Amino acid sequence: MKILITGNMGYVGPGVVAQLREAFPEALLIGFDMAYFAAFLTNATVLPESKLDVQLFGDVRTITFEDLIGVDAVVHLAAISNDPMGKEYEDITLEVNYKSSIKIAKLAKQAGAKTFVFASSCSMYGAADGTAKTETSVLNPLTAYAHSKVLTEQDLQPLADEHFTVTCLRFATACGMSDRLRLDLVLNDFVAGAITDGNINILSDGSPWRPLINVQDMALAIEWAVKREAPAGNSFLAVNVGSNDWNYQVHEIAAAVQKAIPGTSLTLNKDAVPDKRSYSVDFSLYATIAPDHQPRYNLTQTILDLANGLIEMGFKNNDFRNSYFMRLQVLSSLQRNNFINANLEWNYKLTESYINPL
Repeated sequence: MKILITGNMGYVGPGVVAQLREAFPEALLIGFDMAYFAAFLTNATVLPESKLDVQLFGDVRTITFEDLIGVDAVVHLAAISNDPMGKEYEDITLEVNYKSSIKIAKLAKQAGAKTFVFASSCSMYGAADGTAKTETSVLNPLTAYAHSKVLTEQDLQPLADEHFTVTCLRFATACGMSDRLRLDLVLNDFVAGAITDGNINILSDGSPWRPLINVQDMALAIEWAVKREAPAGNSFLAVNVGSNDWNYQVHEIAAAVQKAIPGTSLTLNKDAVPDKRSYSVDFSLYATIAPDHQPRYNLTQTILDLANGLIEMGFKNNDFRNSYFMRLQVLSSLQRNNFINANLEWNYKLTESYINPL
Protein backbone atom coordinates (compact mmCIF):
# COMPACT_ATOMS: atom_id res chain seq x y z
CA MET A 1 0.00 0.00 0.00
CA LYS A 2 1.28 3.46 -0.94
CA ILE A 3 -0.02 6.45 1.05
CA LEU A 4 0.69 10.10 0.21
CA ILE A 5 0.32 12.57 3.10
CA THR A 6 0.21 16.23 2.11
CA GLY A 7 1.05 18.86 4.72
CA ASN A 8 2.86 16.31 6.85
CA MET A 9 5.24 18.91 8.32
CA GLY A 10 2.52 20.89 10.06
CA TYR A 11 0.93 20.57 13.50
CA VAL A 12 -1.20 17.51 12.75
CA GLY A 13 1.19 15.74 10.37
CA PRO A 14 3.76 14.26 12.78
CA GLY A 15 1.06 12.41 14.71
CA VAL A 16 -0.56 11.21 11.49
CA VAL A 17 2.75 9.87 10.17
CA ALA A 18 3.40 8.02 13.42
CA GLN A 19 -0.14 6.60 13.53
CA LEU A 20 -0.07 5.40 9.92
CA ARG A 21 3.37 3.87 10.34
CA GLU A 22 2.07 1.88 13.31
CA ALA A 23 -1.18 0.91 11.59
CA PHE A 24 0.41 0.05 8.22
CA PRO A 25 3.98 -1.08 9.00
CA GLU A 26 4.54 -2.43 5.48
CA ALA A 27 3.08 0.57 3.67
CA LEU A 28 5.14 2.98 1.59
CA LEU A 29 4.54 6.33 3.30
CA ILE A 30 5.29 9.49 1.33
CA GLY A 31 5.17 13.03 2.70
CA PHE A 32 4.52 16.07 0.51
CA ASP A 33 5.04 19.46 2.10
CA MET A 34 6.00 23.07 1.37
CA ALA A 35 8.27 22.98 4.47
CA TYR A 36 7.28 26.37 5.88
CA PHE A 37 7.32 24.91 9.39
CA ALA A 38 9.86 22.12 8.96
CA ALA A 39 12.49 23.76 11.18
CA PHE A 40 10.16 24.43 14.11
CA LEU A 41 10.41 21.18 16.05
CA THR A 42 9.15 21.15 19.64
CA ASN A 43 10.52 18.54 22.01
CA ALA A 44 10.72 15.89 19.30
CA THR A 45 12.92 12.93 20.23
CA VAL A 46 13.36 11.97 16.56
CA LEU A 47 12.67 13.76 13.31
CA PRO A 48 9.01 12.92 12.54
CA GLU A 49 9.87 12.36 8.87
CA SER A 50 12.18 9.48 9.83
CA LYS A 51 9.02 7.34 9.90
CA LEU A 52 8.37 8.07 6.23
CA ASP A 53 9.87 6.21 3.30
CA VAL A 54 10.04 9.32 1.11
CA GLN A 55 9.68 13.03 1.80
CA LEU A 56 8.74 15.17 -1.20
CA PHE A 57 9.12 18.93 -0.98
CA GLY A 58 6.68 20.86 -3.10
CA ASP A 59 3.71 23.19 -3.42
CA VAL A 60 0.27 21.57 -3.58
CA ARG A 61 -0.63 24.25 -6.12
CA THR A 62 1.85 22.72 -8.56
CA ILE A 63 1.58 19.02 -7.70
CA THR A 64 1.70 16.79 -10.79
CA PHE A 65 0.16 13.58 -12.04
CA GLU A 66 3.59 11.97 -11.76
CA ASP A 67 3.65 12.70 -8.01
CA LEU A 68 0.53 10.56 -7.63
CA ILE A 69 1.37 7.58 -9.82
CA GLY A 70 1.01 4.36 -7.84
CA VAL A 71 -0.57 6.04 -4.82
CA ASP A 72 -3.39 4.01 -3.25
CA ALA A 73 -4.55 6.58 -0.66
CA VAL A 74 -4.14 10.33 -0.25
CA VAL A 75 -4.36 11.92 3.19
CA HIS A 76 -4.79 15.61 2.43
CA LEU A 77 -3.79 17.83 5.36
CA ALA A 78 -2.12 20.69 3.50
CA ALA A 79 -3.88 24.03 4.00
CA ILE A 80 -3.58 27.65 5.03
CA SER A 81 -4.54 26.50 8.44
CA ASN A 82 -6.44 29.06 10.50
CA ASP A 83 -8.64 32.15 10.48
CA PRO A 84 -5.92 34.83 10.99
CA MET A 85 -3.91 33.38 8.11
CA GLY A 86 -7.05 33.13 6.00
CA LYS A 87 -7.84 36.78 6.66
CA GLU A 88 -4.29 37.87 5.75
CA TYR A 89 -4.09 35.64 2.66
CA GLU A 90 -7.71 35.26 1.60
CA ASP A 91 -7.15 34.66 -2.12
CA ILE A 92 -4.27 32.27 -1.46
CA THR A 93 -6.41 30.41 1.09
CA LEU A 94 -9.00 29.64 -1.58
CA GLU A 95 -6.28 28.71 -4.05
CA VAL A 96 -4.44 26.38 -1.66
CA ASN A 97 -7.28 25.02 0.45
CA TYR A 98 -9.95 24.69 -2.21
CA LYS A 99 -8.65 24.70 -5.78
CA SER A 100 -5.54 22.66 -5.01
CA SER A 101 -7.53 20.12 -2.99
CA ILE A 102 -9.84 19.44 -5.93
CA LYS A 103 -6.90 19.30 -8.32
CA ILE A 104 -5.11 16.72 -6.15
CA ALA A 105 -8.25 14.61 -5.78
CA LYS A 106 -8.84 14.58 -9.54
CA LEU A 107 -5.22 13.72 -10.29
CA ALA A 108 -5.22 11.01 -7.64
CA LYS A 109 -8.33 9.45 -9.11
CA GLN A 110 -6.88 9.60 -12.63
CA ALA A 111 -3.68 7.98 -11.34
CA GLY A 112 -5.62 5.06 -9.88
CA ALA A 113 -5.89 5.97 -6.18
CA LYS A 114 -8.80 4.34 -4.36
CA THR A 115 -9.03 6.51 -1.24
CA PHE A 116 -8.99 10.25 -0.58
CA VAL A 117 -9.12 11.53 3.01
CA PHE A 118 -9.76 15.24 3.43
CA ALA A 119 -9.05 17.11 6.68
CA SER A 120 -12.16 19.26 6.88
CA SER A 121 -13.43 21.31 9.83
CA CYS A 122 -16.42 21.89 12.08
CA SER A 123 -15.73 25.62 11.64
CA MET A 124 -17.98 25.47 8.59
CA TYR A 125 -21.00 25.52 10.93
CA GLY A 126 -20.18 29.13 11.86
CA ALA A 127 -22.64 30.58 14.36
CA ALA A 128 -24.54 28.48 16.89
CA ASP A 129 -28.30 28.65 17.23
CA GLY A 130 -28.50 26.72 20.48
CA THR A 131 -28.51 23.24 18.95
CA ALA A 132 -25.60 20.89 18.36
CA LYS A 133 -24.74 20.76 14.67
CA THR A 134 -25.11 17.48 12.80
CA GLU A 135 -23.78 16.59 9.37
CA THR A 136 -27.09 17.69 7.85
CA SER A 137 -27.17 21.11 9.56
CA VAL A 138 -27.06 24.25 7.46
CA LEU A 139 -23.47 25.37 6.84
CA ASN A 140 -22.64 28.96 7.70
CA PRO A 141 -18.92 29.61 7.09
CA LEU A 142 -17.83 32.96 8.51
CA THR A 143 -14.17 32.99 7.46
CA ALA A 144 -12.09 32.31 4.35
CA TYR A 145 -10.73 29.17 6.01
CA ALA A 146 -14.20 27.78 6.78
CA HIS A 147 -15.52 28.80 3.35
CA SER A 148 -12.65 26.92 1.67
CA LYS A 149 -13.63 23.75 3.51
CA VAL A 150 -17.27 24.05 2.41
CA LEU A 151 -16.32 24.58 -1.24
CA THR A 152 -13.91 21.66 -1.18
CA GLU A 153 -16.44 19.23 0.25
CA GLN A 154 -19.01 20.32 -2.32
CA ASP A 155 -16.67 19.66 -5.23
CA LEU A 156 -15.23 16.44 -3.80
CA GLN A 157 -18.62 14.77 -3.59
CA PRO A 158 -19.14 14.34 -7.37
CA LEU A 159 -15.71 12.69 -7.66
CA ALA A 160 -16.62 9.84 -5.33
CA ASP A 161 -17.76 6.57 -6.85
CA GLU A 162 -17.41 2.82 -6.37
CA HIS A 163 -13.74 3.06 -7.35
CA PHE A 164 -12.84 6.23 -5.42
CA THR A 165 -13.82 6.62 -1.78
CA VAL A 166 -13.83 10.16 -0.37
CA THR A 167 -13.99 10.82 3.37
CA CYS A 168 -14.25 14.36 4.71
CA LEU A 169 -13.36 14.49 8.39
CA ARG A 170 -14.96 17.57 9.94
CA PHE A 171 -12.59 17.92 12.85
CA ALA A 172 -13.31 19.77 16.07
CA THR A 173 -10.73 22.39 17.08
CA ALA A 174 -7.32 20.75 17.42
CA CYS A 175 -5.35 20.87 20.66
CA GLY A 176 -2.56 19.11 22.51
CA MET A 177 1.16 18.45 22.20
CA SER A 178 2.83 17.88 18.85
CA ASP A 179 6.35 17.57 17.50
CA ARG A 180 5.56 20.83 15.65
CA LEU A 181 3.47 22.69 18.18
CA ARG A 182 1.06 25.52 17.43
CA LEU A 183 -0.12 27.90 20.10
CA ASP A 184 -2.63 29.77 17.90
CA LEU A 185 -5.36 27.40 19.09
CA VAL A 186 -7.64 28.15 21.99
CA LEU A 187 -6.65 25.43 24.49
CA ASN A 188 -2.96 25.57 23.57
CA ASP A 189 -2.97 29.35 24.01
CA PHE A 190 -4.49 29.05 27.49
CA VAL A 191 -1.99 26.41 28.61
CA ALA A 192 0.94 28.47 27.31
CA GLY A 193 -0.33 31.50 29.23
CA ALA A 194 -0.70 29.47 32.41
CA ILE A 195 2.87 28.11 32.11
CA THR A 196 4.59 31.40 31.26
CA ASP A 197 2.65 34.09 33.13
CA GLY A 198 0.46 32.10 35.45
CA ASN A 199 -2.43 33.86 33.73
CA ILE A 200 -4.99 32.96 31.09
CA ASN A 201 -5.94 35.97 29.03
CA ILE A 202 -9.26 35.32 27.26
CA LEU A 203 -9.52 37.69 24.31
CA SER A 204 -13.29 37.19 23.98
CA ASP A 205 -16.12 37.31 26.52
CA GLY A 206 -15.70 33.54 26.95
CA SER A 207 -19.16 32.63 25.70
CA PRO A 208 -18.46 31.05 22.26
CA TRP A 209 -18.73 27.29 21.94
CA ARG A 210 -15.74 25.30 20.74
CA PRO A 211 -15.66 21.52 20.36
CA LEU A 212 -12.12 20.19 20.88
CA ILE A 213 -10.12 17.15 19.81
CA ASN A 214 -6.62 16.06 20.78
CA VAL A 215 -4.28 16.08 17.79
CA GLN A 216 -3.42 12.42 18.45
CA ASP A 217 -7.09 11.50 18.20
CA MET A 218 -7.21 13.29 14.85
CA ALA A 219 -4.49 10.92 13.67
CA LEU A 220 -6.54 7.97 14.92
CA ALA A 221 -9.54 9.16 12.88
CA ILE A 222 -7.37 9.49 9.78
CA GLU A 223 -6.24 5.89 10.20
CA TRP A 224 -9.91 4.88 10.29
CA ALA A 225 -10.68 6.89 7.16
CA VAL A 226 -7.82 5.29 5.24
CA LYS A 227 -9.19 1.85 6.20
CA ARG A 228 -12.85 2.75 5.64
CA GLU A 229 -14.73 0.44 3.35
CA ALA A 230 -17.59 2.21 1.65
CA PRO A 231 -20.78 0.20 1.25
CA ALA A 232 -22.77 0.71 -1.93
CA GLY A 233 -23.93 4.30 -2.22
CA ASN A 234 -21.62 5.54 0.54
CA SER A 235 -18.46 6.31 -1.41
CA PHE A 236 -18.66 9.92 -0.19
CA LEU A 237 -18.86 10.64 3.53
CA ALA A 238 -18.65 13.89 5.48
CA VAL A 239 -18.59 13.23 9.22
CA ASN A 240 -18.08 15.31 12.36
CA VAL A 241 -15.01 14.00 14.20
CA GLY A 242 -14.71 14.55 17.92
CA SER A 243 -16.64 13.61 21.05
CA ASN A 244 -19.89 14.88 22.51
CA ASP A 245 -18.04 15.12 25.84
CA TRP A 246 -15.68 17.71 24.33
CA ASN A 247 -18.17 20.51 23.56
CA TYR A 248 -17.16 23.49 25.70
CA GLN A 249 -17.65 27.20 25.95
CA VAL A 250 -14.37 29.11 25.90
CA HIS A 251 -14.69 30.14 29.56
CA GLU A 252 -15.13 26.45 30.49
CA ILE A 253 -11.91 25.56 28.66
CA ALA A 254 -10.09 28.32 30.54
CA ALA A 255 -11.52 27.12 33.86
CA ALA A 256 -10.34 23.57 33.14
CA VAL A 257 -6.79 24.84 32.49
CA GLN A 258 -6.92 26.94 35.66
CA LYS A 259 -7.97 23.89 37.67
CA ALA A 260 -5.33 21.60 36.13
CA ILE A 261 -2.48 24.09 36.63
CA PRO A 262 -2.69 25.42 40.23
CA GLY A 263 -1.92 29.06 40.81
CA THR A 264 -3.26 30.21 37.45
CA SER A 265 -5.32 33.40 37.31
CA LEU A 266 -7.84 34.24 34.64
CA THR A 267 -8.56 37.49 32.81
CA LEU A 268 -11.84 37.77 30.93
CA ASN A 269 -12.52 40.55 28.41
CA LYS A 270 -16.18 41.23 29.10
CA ASP A 271 -16.15 44.21 26.72
CA ALA A 272 -14.90 42.19 23.74
CA VAL A 273 -16.77 42.32 20.48
CA PRO A 274 -18.89 39.14 20.35
CA ASP A 275 -17.21 36.29 18.49
CA LYS A 276 -19.75 34.95 16.01
CA ARG A 277 -17.69 31.77 15.51
CA SER A 278 -19.60 29.71 18.04
CA TYR A 279 -20.84 26.18 17.52
CA SER A 280 -21.44 23.01 19.48
CA VAL A 281 -21.39 19.83 17.44
CA ASP A 282 -23.06 16.42 17.53
CA PHE A 283 -20.51 13.63 17.02
CA SER A 284 -22.98 10.75 17.30
CA LEU A 285 -22.52 9.55 13.73
CA TYR A 286 -18.78 9.15 14.17
CA ALA A 287 -19.36 7.25 17.42
CA THR A 288 -21.63 4.86 15.54
CA ILE A 289 -19.55 4.20 12.45
CA ALA A 290 -16.06 4.27 14.00
CA PRO A 291 -16.47 2.64 17.43
CA ASP A 292 -12.86 1.39 17.55
CA HIS A 293 -11.37 4.80 16.71
CA GLN A 294 -13.09 7.05 19.21
CA PRO A 295 -11.11 9.83 20.93
CA ARG A 296 -8.95 8.40 23.70
CA TYR A 297 -7.81 11.61 25.36
CA ASN A 298 -9.83 13.67 27.83
CA LEU A 299 -9.52 17.39 28.48
CA THR A 300 -7.50 17.21 31.69
CA GLN A 301 -5.05 14.69 30.26
CA THR A 302 -4.56 16.88 27.18
CA ILE A 303 -3.91 19.96 29.31
CA LEU A 304 -1.37 18.18 31.51
CA ASP A 305 0.43 16.54 28.57
CA LEU A 306 0.78 19.92 26.88
CA ALA A 307 1.84 21.66 30.10
CA ASN A 308 4.47 18.99 30.80
CA GLY A 309 5.71 19.22 27.23
CA LEU A 310 6.16 22.99 27.51
CA ILE A 311 7.91 22.66 30.86
CA GLU A 312 10.29 20.02 29.47
CA MET A 313 11.11 22.43 26.65
CA GLY A 314 11.98 25.11 29.19
CA PHE A 315 9.25 27.24 27.60
CA LYS A 316 9.29 30.74 29.12
CA ASN A 317 8.23 33.01 26.27
CA ASN A 318 5.44 35.15 27.69
CA ASP A 319 5.28 36.93 24.32
CA PHE A 320 4.41 33.65 22.57
CA ARG A 321 1.59 35.28 20.60
CA ASN A 322 4.32 37.05 18.62
CA SER A 323 6.55 33.99 18.28
CA TYR A 324 7.07 31.24 15.73
CA PHE A 325 4.52 29.15 17.64
CA MET A 326 1.94 31.24 15.75
CA ARG A 327 1.66 30.12 12.13
CA LEU A 328 0.96 33.62 10.80
CA GLN A 329 4.12 34.89 12.49
CA VAL A 330 6.19 32.22 10.72
CA LEU A 331 4.88 33.18 7.29
CA SER A 332 5.35 36.88 8.01
CA SER A 333 8.93 36.26 9.10
CA LEU A 334 9.69 34.20 6.00
CA GLN A 335 8.36 37.05 3.85
CA ARG A 336 10.30 39.76 5.74
CA ASN A 337 13.50 37.78 5.23
CA ASN A 338 12.73 37.30 1.54
CA PHE A 339 12.50 33.52 1.75
CA ILE A 340 8.97 33.47 0.34
CA ASN A 341 7.15 35.94 -1.89
CA ALA A 342 3.74 37.59 -1.62
CA ASN A 343 2.14 34.50 -3.14
CA LEU A 344 3.73 32.33 -0.40
CA GLU A 345 6.06 30.67 -2.92
CA TRP A 346 9.70 30.00 -2.02
CA ASN A 347 12.19 32.35 -3.63
CA TYR A 348 14.49 29.40 -4.31
CA LYS A 349 13.91 25.92 -5.65
CA LEU A 350 13.08 23.31 -3.06
CA THR A 351 14.96 20.05 -3.02
CA GLU A 352 12.52 17.75 -4.70
CA SER A 353 12.76 14.69 -2.49
CA TYR A 354 14.42 12.93 0.37
CA ILE A 355 14.48 9.14 0.49
CA ASN A 356 14.78 7.62 3.94
CA PRO A 357 17.97 5.53 3.98
CA LEU A 358 16.81 3.41 6.93
